[in-house]
Amino acid sequence: MAASIFKNRLVAGIALALLVLGGGTAGYMLIEGWSLHDALFMTVTTVTTVGYGEVHPLSYNGRTFSMLLILGGVGVVLYILTMLTQVVVEGKLREVMGRRSLERKIRSLRGHYIICGYGRIGALVADMLREQGVELVVIESDEQITRRLGQEGIHYVLGSATEDESLLEAGIERAKGLVATVSSDADNVYIVLTAKGIHPDLLIIARATEPGSERKLKRAGADKVVSPYFIGARRIAQTVLRPSVADFVDLTFHSTDLALRMEEVQVGMGSELVGVSLKDSGIRQKLDLIVLAVKRPDDRMIFNPPAETVIEQGDTLIALGSQASMQKLERLLGGKGE
Repeated sequence: MAASIFKNRLVAGIALALLVLGGGTAGYMLIEGWSLHDALFMTVTTVTTVGYGEVHPLSYNGRTFSMLLILGGVGVVLYILTMLTQVVVEGKLREVMGRRSLERKIRSLRGHYIICGYGRIGALVADMLREQGVELVVIESDEQITRRLGQEGIHYVLGSATEDESLLEAGIERAKGLVATVSSDADNVYIVLTAKGIHPDLLIIARATEPGSERKLKRAGADKVVSPYFIGARRIAQTVLRPSVADFVDLTFHSTDLALRMEEVQVGMGSELVGVSLKDSGIRQKLDLIVLAVKRPDDRMIFNPPAETVIEQGDTLIALGSQASMQKLERLLGGKGE
């Protein structure tokens, strides 16, 4: 809307300026009989109030025309200058107000995730998290990218994720987790070190590119380290060796049409299933869910848990079933899906 108004005003200003120049030039040529060049020069110096002097002595009619030209021309010039000033001031004001509004929204976030770097990996991670309704803030140093993020309604901080100021502005002290996806492993190590220094309990997932970087990132404090190249190579090998298994995993994790979903649900405090075995919990019989694994609070994973496995507070159940059944399981366990 604002761009359309500015365009209309600009077109009107240019049209008025051309009209004044054309009318002034034609007037001097008709009244004084001057050449095109002399008439145009006189019109420009008169309208802009430069005042180099008259090209030729003016007649009575010529002076009268000059007075009218000054009044009309100066008015047009002032209109154009006022319009341009207004556009600049409004643009700066909108930028400042928009920035302050964004900062207020980020300050209100709690339990969000911070994405460091909005390259190919970071953008995909952000898209997937947003699809699940996860609040996030992107830290990006490229102003063109942050401008696009603002247009898409994504919270962002313009700056480097290696700096304390950027992390604090992104609300790291209130965040639930951080994903370091910049292209440089060295920068990711520095981001992890800085983030852990500010928020020691923060969940940090880092991207690793070079061999050996995984060990350095974990030593720096990353809870999980992911290598896109290693995962991609393993996925290709699995497709060659076990194509049906690979298809099943794709359908389970990436398809939006399949009724079955694989989710993880944490056992909350006060759940009625705490201390109950899987066979007596009714998860399989009543909810039609398959419990594939149970992750204990000490990170010990029990795959294909026996029916006698007792559900404990703080456990994370990894289950396969419909979305509706998953929601019922969340309510039953008194926790939220991760």
